Amino acid sequence: MVTSFRRVVKAGFVGFWRNAYVSLASIFVITVALFVIGSTMLINQLLTVSLVQLQSKVDINVYFVPTAPQEDIDSLTTSVRALPDVELVTYTSREDALSEYRTKNQNDSVAMQALEELKENPLGATIAIQAKETSQYESINQFLQEQKSPIIDDINYIKNKESIDKLTGIIDAVKQASFVTLLVLLVAATVITFNTIRLAIYTAKEEISVMRLVGASNAYIRGPFMLQGVMYGVISGVLALFILYPILLWLGPKTAAFFELNIFDYFVTHFAYIFGVLIGIGVALGLVSSMLAITRYLKV
Repeated sequence: MVTSFRRVVKAGFVGFWRNAYVSLASIFVITVALFVIGSTMLINQLLTVSLVQLQSKVDINVYFVPTAPQEDIDSLTTSVRALPDVELVTYTSREDALSEYRTKNQNDSVAMQALEELKENPLGATIAIQAKETSQYESINQFLQEQKSPIIDDINYIKNKESIDKLTGIIDAVKQASFVTLLVLLVAATVITFNTIRLAIYTAKEEISVMRLVGASNAYIRGPFMLQGVMYGVISGVLALFILYPILLWLGPKTAAFFELNIFDYFVTHFAYIFGVLIGIGVALGLVSSMLAITRYLKV
């Protein structure tokens, strides 16, 4: 058995180098496909981080009328905090709201002059509500609308909902485009690898005939071609990782500044997972292509 295995491995390597140019074409296409897969994984991570960051910044702001009694505000705030969908409620008093307004508009002389002429605080208290999940803002807004409290001046739910929905739509569109591109490349890689193995079978047809005459088993005849498919996948996976490394090293500081995630650090930290995914997909792709070609053209 060991001797047969060694012969299969040797025949696989011989077949690989015998059709070196065609093998390189298969490796090139599979490498491109695996590079796109790896890039898609990393892009999805950046988009996920962006969505989480936006979700942490988006909330429902409830603005109270300036004349709202403090006890009514406290009662509504307590009711909101008790909701199971609410993660955090931040209260801002009228005085704090005025202080923030002065700080924000300190260089706007018109706004500051108008504020001085009013001689009293025109701003009401506010509460900022953060939900545990983005989908839960709808139920929180519905609860607030059902209150129909006269102390509520405005609720900015609709404006923030549009922002989160737009980002979610962009992310979904990018994922769909990545999936379509990936599917096209995988099909192309499968077809080219399939043709490569078919050519290898045609080149070795005389040897296959001799092996059949001397009673070689089907597994022994198929083995070298299956090994070639596995070799295509492994080499392509390694090449894809080598290509990704310098690109991510260059992009790391830029993504850290824009997305608050250094994509190179993420790549290094999760290297074992990314390596396993790319090599695994490459081997599966090469093996499936080989099996299809063997089944179609190798009558054993």
